[in-house]
Amino acid sequence: MNEMTVTREEREAKLEGMGCKRKRVEDIRFTQGKGNYVDDVKLAGMLHGDFVRSPHPHARIKSIDKDKALKVPGVLAVLTAEDLKGVNLAWMPTLAGDVQMVLADGKVLFQNQEVAFVVATDRYAADDGINAVEVEYEALPVLIDPFHSMDPDAPVLREDIKDKKDGAHGPRKHPNHIFEWTVGDKDLTDAAFRKAEVTIKELISYHRTHPSPLETCQCVCSFDKVKGELTIWGTFQAPHVIRTVVALIAKIPEHKIHIISPDIGGGFGNKVGAYPGYICSAVASIVTGKPVKWVEDRIENLTSTSFARDYHMTTEIAATKEGKVTGLRVHVLADHGAFDACADPSKWPAGFFNIVTGSYDFPTAHLAVDGVYTNKAPGGVAYRCSFRVTEAAYCIERGMNILAQKLGMDPVELRLKNFIRPEQFPYHSALGWEYDSGDYHTAMQKMMETVDYAGLRREQAEKRDAFRRGETREIMGLGVSFFTEIVGAGPSKNCDILGIAMFDSCEIRLHPTGAGIARMGTKSQGQGHETTWAQIIATELGIPADDIMVEEGNTDTAPYGLGTYGSRSTPVAGAAIAMAARKVKAKAQMIAAYMLEVHEDDLEWDIDGFRVKGLPEKFKSMKDLCWAAYNAPPPGMEPGLEAVSYYDPPNMTYPFGAYLCVMDIDVDTGVYKVRRFYALDDCGTRINPMIIEGQVHGGLTEAFAIAMGQEIRYDNDGNVVTGSFMDFFMPTAVETPHWETDFTVTPSPHHPIGAKGVGESPNVGGVPAFSNAVNDAFSFLGSTHIQMPHDFWRNWQAAKNLGVIA
Repeated sequence: MNEMTVTREEREAKLEGMGCKRKRVEDIRFTQGKGNYVDDVKLAGMLHGDFVRSPHPHARIKSIDKDKALKVPGVLAVLTAEDLKGVNLAWMPTLAGDVQMVLADGKVLFQNQEVAFVVATDRYAADDGINAVEVEYEALPVLIDPFHSMDPDAPVLREDIKDKKDGAHGPRKHPNHIFEWTVGDKDLTDAAFRKAEVTIKELISYHRTHPSPLETCQCVCSFDKVKGELTIWGTFQAPHVIRTVVALIAKIPEHKIHIISPDIGGGFGNKVGAYPGYICSAVASIVTGKPVKWVEDRIENLTSTSFARDYHMTTEIAATKEGKVTGLRVHVLADHGAFDACADPSKWPAGFFNIVTGSYDFPTAHLAVDGVYTNKAPGGVAYRCSFRVTEAAYCIERGMNILAQKLGMDPVELRLKNFIRPEQFPYHSALGWEYDSGDYHTAMQKMMETVDYAGLRREQAEKRDAFRRGETREIMGLGVSFFTEIVGAGPSKNCDILGIAMFDSCEIRLHPTGAGIARMGTKSQGQGHETTWAQIIATELGIPADDIMVEEGNTDTAPYGLGTYGSRSTPVAGAAIAMAARKVKAKAQMIAAYMLEVHEDDLEWDIDGFRVKGLPEKFKSMKDLCWAAYNAPPPGMEPGLEAVSYYDPPNMTYPFGAYLCVMDIDVDTGVYKVRRFYALDDCGTRINPMIIEGQVHGGLTEAFAIAMGQEIRYDNDGNVVTGSFMDFFMPTAVETPHWETDFTVTPSPHHPIGAKGVGESPNVGGVPAFSNAVNDAFSFLGSTHIQMPHDFWRNWQAAKNLGVIA
């Protein structure tokens, strides 16, 4: 095709680059059932592993009898902690600097903890085997309520460290205390409260929930005794990190460990850390010399893999009578369960919770977080959020509504009065972050105009009058939330995992015919990386996105990266992709200059190739340059056209958004209806608007689930009472509301393409919007704060407590 006969618009459209609503290329295989998941891996002679799990939340193990299990047909081995001690694998390090039992060593600390690992010829034999293992327990006192973790008479849970005075993050106050983390200026903040004209104080709890991905955690481990090499196929959001962890634990040289993450059916943070199933399967493969597969069931996933939240936030805001905030003080009691296995960067025991100042210009703030042990499953993952940012957003957004209620001020008016102004960016928060860019007033005003906020408030006032007159039993709530998220965990000055800086990577290799392959250190779990990564390259290099193959998840071929979670893919890996592409383009420009017989500075980029300035007919396309790179490169230049980039960002990125939920609640039944939900997101440069919309829909559905019923709940004896989808709220298309999406664009000034990330934003902003809607509905009846989750029963109970129903 002669480039001169095709318009710029046609050439640009052919690329399907950034800004194009390109259809997801992954869906071709997924919609035909051709995905390749871990459970699809079937190897010759493969064995199956399953766990004996404790029925007790806290008990001493008196004995484990394997004999009957070993007589079950098909059972080949039963591993216990004593067996793992022989290879120094009874305990494994956690990402948070703690250690965790692989199999129960002397005692169990939460219900369904792994006690023994049965290896058999198939899953049915393994199931028969675990039922034949006899374990004698001595029940111990149970600690479930984190508010009693540090009582003088509280049972000591972690006997292995009961005398240890210091933890990974400083002095410990009690045997059940993990850390205390403080940030901010306490003296200045206390002074602000002493001078304050108005203050509020409220315990705002974010209950324990669970990511519950469609595909549970699983792996296949295969050890080659001849080569001394271990290959693991697994549901890993960060394959390279898993390889490093396995090398550190198993003492196998890292170059002899091969980690492969095939297609993954959702992660949401649940698949970041290392689980006992991975370690036991690897040991079993080494012992038996055969591949071993472990696949957990749904109950195991909900009750024993990493939870999220369980943060109890005592929140105080100081303000003037006119509503100008003057100080923020927050204390968090963080329930980490039996081990501190929180998936946070090493230096941040409470993640990025110090984004709790939100979108508001607080002159001073102080934060203190105490982490404690309880008899619950360990974890603390970034369930569709970036390291405790969802908890922080919920905390400040509920706090601002409570303050607005006390002041008799509209919650939108209060927010507009206290927003960080555009001219203040880059903005340094009172708790240490540097916000890159934002235009909060414009976003909020667009939301108000689009939904007719003033009209909705008038309708609410009329309905409240009708309720008071006894004409209706339905109340209406408007849930406003405005969030600023911090994503793109990566700056080495701030973030590392096990000492590895949280950079990310990309390798681009163009072929002679003008197609290419790109390999990244990220790993998609449904985000559409194969689609969007190719779009970045298409725009940067002028090669159609359909001609770029994207590969992730294989540590043998991908450059080292820190994986996908916490909305870090686009802010970190997306930048690495752009930088690698620009390295390729720089070499291509030198080839073009040689071919066109001009200096490099005489060339300009034009959609899909280089032109000579002032002589548009002198042009070389990237396809031409790819062929020349392998056929006739300039003298002295190495052939080929490829580059690798490791990107260590200078700062995080700070997406934001304005959300509104309109909800009606029947006080006699507690039944609610989400009448409207509007979500405006600003994620900077938008790579694929259609995929962004899909991400927002998914995140809002999870936010809806969390706010309106999704909870991992324990009874007083430590039994999990929400261990299946019969009790754990998983919304279907029937329950899920209609989502209305919108956007503004405020590019990040330091990101190569201006992108900020969006995958976590709808969960971060959605949860407080739902909760604020419920609380706003009840506020005129005298309620200040109703804790989540807001299911029918709790809504009915709130109405009953307020005297609205008998």
